[in-house]
Amino acid sequence: MRLLFLGDMVGRTGRTAVQEQLPGLISDFKLDFVIVNGENAAGGFGITEEIFQATIGAGADVVTTGNHVWDNRDALNFAPREQRFLRPSNFPKGTPGKGSGVYMARNGARVLVANIMGRVFMHPELDDPFQAGERELAACPLGEQADAAVVDFHAEATSEKMCFAHFVDGRVSLVVGTHTHQPTADHQILNGGTAYISDAGMCGDYDSSLGMDKDEPLNRFLSKVPKGRFEAANGPATLCGVGVDISDRTGLAERIAPFRRGPRLEETAPSFW
Repeated sequence: MRLLFLGDMVGRTGRTAVQEQLPGLISDFKLDFVIVNGENAAGGFGITEEIFQATIGAGADVVTTGNHVWDNRDALNFAPREQRFLRPSNFPKGTPGKGSGVYMARNGARVLVANIMGRVFMHPELDDPFQAGERELAACPLGEQADAAVVDFHAEATSEKMCFAHFVDGRVSLVVGTHTHQPTADHQILNGGTAYISDAGMCGDYDSSLGMDKDEPLNRFLSKVPKGRFEAANGPATLCGVGVDISDRTGLAERIAPFRRGPRLEETAPSFW
């Protein structure tokens, strides 16, 4: 199975690039399954139902999120009825929406996708992400109820991301870090066969501060006095993510490589595609 994960869409330029280019990527690379993190798609803060539907319409199979999922209140309305929209599974009981699901890939494979959020430097009051991962995998084991399994681990601390990946190594196909918006160079397959990267990066304007127009963030570092709101940068977007080939026999990763397309960053695509 061939899977593409695209990192956080940031603002109009990020979501437009994803929505315009994704159909061609699916066709050119013969992708079986696509996951997109969409938590920053609406002006850099949250996501709307219209953006969600457009992303699904472009070919995404699932849209994951993170700590900004409710920044646009529209998400509270559509999350309970959209099966392909995920918020972190370790949010408190009763939170709208769902944190995981099993979806059918284009090749007929059953794919478990779980969205889990870290606690270090973020929200320590959340449920333990390791226990949340254990619950998800116990309910839908790889090789039994799922032919492949992916975890979007939305977290700040690299150590927490890496330890979670080692915790589930051999039990999921891919653990992909999101949240920091910066693509890392540590893509690898762990000893047990789980593909891993600390952060997939973002789909947005890299002439920015994490996808935001750089003037206001820079001003706050220099003066500590806000002059205005953070606004999403609107220059040309670069798509960032990872491509993974997953064994149809074991559900574990066979290959992983970064995917980057657009200005500023060096372009790359999985050579095995």
